[in-house]
Amino acid sequence: MAITLSERAARELKALLEESGIQNAGLRVWVAGGGCSGLQYQMAIDDSEPEATDQVFDSHGVRIYVDDLSFRYIDGSTIDYVEDMFGGGFKIDNPNAINTCGCGSSFQTEDEFGTPGAGCGGCSCCG
Repeated sequence: MAITLSERAARELKALLEESGIQNAGLRVWVAGGGCSGLQYQMAIDDSEPEATDQVFDSHGVRIYVDDLSFRYIDGSTIDYVEDMFGGGFKIDNPNAINTCGCGSSFQTEDEFGTPGAGCGGCSCCG
């Protein structure tokens, strides 16, 4: 499958790249251990060339880089930009997540990283 951006997320990323003056950059997305549900999403602007083992996608004119290990957990995900009363930010809709934290920044899949439904491990959004 692929990792895609909503049109809104792509507009926001393009504006961010233009404001920062970074040329030929993409969005690097990866998964790290931790967070209240076991795994957490990470994103950063990456102006370097993708690694040889990266999955590279183009969505609405924005390049997305994902390492092979992370891709295993977020394949098929869509990144959106949402606004709420606390401001705006990027949110990942991950079809592989069986449990997510209330803040939306961490998740759990059916694999060796934990037991489904383990619940929150203590982030500020759950307490």
